[in-house]
Order: sequence, then C-alpha cells, then structure tokens
Amino acid sequence: MPTHLHHHIDRFISYLRVERGLAELSLEAYASDLSRYALFLETHGFQGVTVDDTYAILKHMIELRDQGLTPRSRSRHLVSIRALYRFLAEEKILASDPSHLIDFPKTGLKLPDTLSVAEVHQLLEAPNTTTPRGMRDATMIELLYAAGLRVSELINLEVNDVNLEAGFVRLFGKGSKERVVPMGQYAIDKLDAYLRGARPQLLKLHASRTLFVARAGKPMTRQGFWKLMGKYTLKAGLTGKISPHTLRHSFATHLIEGGADLRVVQMMLGHTDIATTQIYTHITKDHLHVMHRTYHPRG
Repeated sequence: MPTHLHHHIDRFISYLRVERGLAELSLEAYASDLSRYALFLETHGFQGVTVDDTYAILKHMIELRDQGLTPRSRSRHLVSIRALYRFLAEEKILASDPSHLIDFPKTGLKLPDTLSVAEVHQLLEAPNTTTPRGMRDATMIELLYAAGLRVSELINLEVNDVNLEAGFVRLFGKGSKERVVPMGQYAIDKLDAYLRGARPQLLKLHASRTLFVARAGKPMTRQGFWKLMGKYTLKAGLTGKISPHTLRHSFATHLIEGGADLRVVQMMLGHTDIATTQIYTHITKDHLHVMHRTYHPRG
C-alpha cells in the first residue's frame, strides 16, 4: 500500500486531535476503523485513495457484513471513512468526496429511547422543590433537558459557567471542546432560585465553585445522579428504560420535531460529525408516520 495513504490517515487523526479536540478513545476508534479500511485497500489491490473509491468503500462495507459485523458497527466504520474522505476533499487532496454516495445500513443506527413532552413534564414535576435537595435535583433535571447536556457535563459545571442574564450555559464536552448552549426561561428561573436559596443551604459553611453540590460542597458523582433519576422516574410513574441520557435524546428529538435545523442541533449537542446527529431525523420520520396513521382518515 502506498505510504502516502498512511500519511493521509495520520494527518487526519492529528487534525481530529488538534483542531477538533476529540478525546483519546474517539481517536483510537477512528484510527482502528481506518487502519482496517487501509488493510482492505492493500489486500484488494487498490492504490491508495482516489475520487473513484465509491466501489471500494461499498465492497469494504459488504466484506464487513460478511465478516459478521452488526449494522451498527458497520455504520461506525462508515462514519470514520466518510470523515476521512471529507477531510481529504476539504484539504484539496482529492477533487471530490466519493463516500457521500454510500448510505448507512438501514438498521445501523439504534434509535435512542426518548420521552414525550408530557412525560418530560411529569419527570420535571417529581422533585419536592420545598427542600434544598429537591430544589437542586429539580434544577439539575431541568437543565439536563433544557440544554441537552451529558451527565458528565452537568455534574462538572461551575457557577461561572452559567450566565442567567444572557440565558446561556458554557460547557466543556468530549475532548475538552467548549460550546455555549442557550437555556429556556424555566431553567433560568430554577437556576436563579437554586443559587439564591437552596445552594447556600446545601453548602452551609463550605466554599465551592461547583454549581450542583452534594455533601461538604463536593460535586455530585455520576452514580449519585443516576440514582436520583431512578428515584424520580418511579415517583413520576414513568415506565421503560429511562436514564439521564434519555433527556439529552429527548432534547434533540423535540427540537427537530419542532422544526430546528439539524446543524444547529449538532452544535448544541456538541457532535463533531453531523452523521451522529442525523439519527434524530429517523426518530422524526417515525413520529410523522405515527401522526399520519393516527389522524389521516386513510392512515
């Protein structure tokens, strides 16, 4: 295999590390997928990467299927390959991107569990906001849904990361990549009430920069918040597998169902590749089918 293909892959991984700020685990996944693709090209006599590689990519995807990879795993491989070719096209190494013609396997992206708007309201109403802990919990769940946060982002927030006047929260996601996400008035009001009343009561005499504090001003753990979610899910009378990430999925789904642009949702979620965000368009299509069957006279 031509050495320049290795060079292109190395440049691409370096770009993801330096320019896109991806975490090491993500970089390792890209490198693994692309190494496997490079080995395929070498084994089958393809000379590096070209603008005519649509057939090569498709053949590779078929080979992965024949080797027993699930549609979801094949989709991940295709995401990596697409990202490489898009990078090469943007860098003018290739005149065009041959990978955009290859579709994802039909069942390749598992649709995430989401809540309806009514179910979200039930969950948000579950904590007892007359107590400091209940107010903290209600505010955490509200913000999780309002800004589509990951649990790690939520529990690591500091007081200075929220701007109530402007209505934004500053986040440091995967790979320490910074993004700014707006939050609605409900979240702003709850944060204001929490900061004025519940948080000082929880802190007592301790000092902390952490926004949502547990004992002695320390941040809440991921496990601790998962337990809280489980408790309030039961209290709200909700069934099914509901996790903190369910609210992030619901945030994205409700935005797209409401007409939000996919690129905007991508930015708010902090997705590096829009292919990751496109999963929510599948949910929207399912939603449209349900609406059609329910309300159309010949549905």
